[in-house]
Amino acid sequence: MKRDAVKRDRKPGAGRDRTPADGRGRTPGTEPGRGPGAGRALLPGRVRKPVPGRRAPLALALPAVLAVAFLLVPMAGILARTSWGELGTHLTSDGVVEALRISLVVSCWALGLSLLLGVPLAWLLARVDFPGKALVRSLVLLPMVLPPTVGGVALLLGFGRRGLLGGWLESWFGVQLPFHTAGAVVAATFVSMPFLVISLEGALAGLHARYEETAASLGAGPLRVFATVTLPMVAPGLAAGAALTWARALGEFGATITFAGNLPGVTQTLPLQVYLLLQDSPEAATSVSLLLLVVAMAVLVALRGRWAGGGGPVRG
Repeated sequence: MKRDAVKRDRKPGAGRDRTPADGRGRTPGTEPGRGPGAGRALLPGRVRKPVPGRRAPLALALPAVLAVAFLLVPMAGILARTSWGELGTHLTSDGVVEALRISLVVSCWALGLSLLLGVPLAWLLARVDFPGKALVRSLVLLPMVLPPTVGGVALLLGFGRRGLLGGWLESWFGVQLPFHTAGAVVAATFVSMPFLVISLEGALAGLHARYEETAASLGAGPLRVFATVTLPMVAPGLAAGAALTWARALGEFGATITFAGNLPGVTQTLPLQVYLLLQDSPEAATSVSLLLLVVAMAVLVALRGRWAGGGGPVRG
């Protein structure tokens, strides 16, 4: 008797999913389609992949082809104008070898300083809310959009002998930055460190907080959590930022020549050597340019896929 009464009291459709449809028979938040997987929920942050066989509209394809050609022609010009028979002679000359040595020293020191200063800065920007955070992030990005020559002038006015801190550094510590190798390191660090900070900040922001919280709940201290959990998980982003930082420091020109000068064996890096060779030996300048082009391409090949829309855990 009770069972019959319950059946009579139950309203039609009770217990069913009453999620409203969108007027076309689909539940909002689901993906239309047929076959396996049709109607599955669209997750936030899902990356839309290219559809196989889809043709690009002509209105988009033509400008895209022109853009690729615009970027490709200068690189092809270097390859076409290189004197391959004299390439070895050009690259092993005393001036080029010495400039290569200075470039490696400067770029490696710039990378080390960027890691020392940029990693803590990226962590603070990604994990800590503090007054003036937007201003600090803008200062980090500023060297990327500032003309390199203007950056060199700013460094000269800040760390030169008559700059804000230059005289104090010289009188108290005997440190002279302009027209010294240390000045070239400072200039390269100034223009390249933002690449490391931005890459690492993005990796830290995309890291799910539950991993660090779990390690902390098991008794790990902040430094141990960072060294054993955070750092290994953001290692790809850190490696990408470090590679870009090193490559940018290796190719720095404007800030270096303005702040540190162009002294052979002291501050004359490969880009500065190319500038000089253009006036006396264009063929040698092309050969050195080819060397820098190969280095840049090697960095891009090593970083392929790092920034290509890969998903990742969302920080909670």
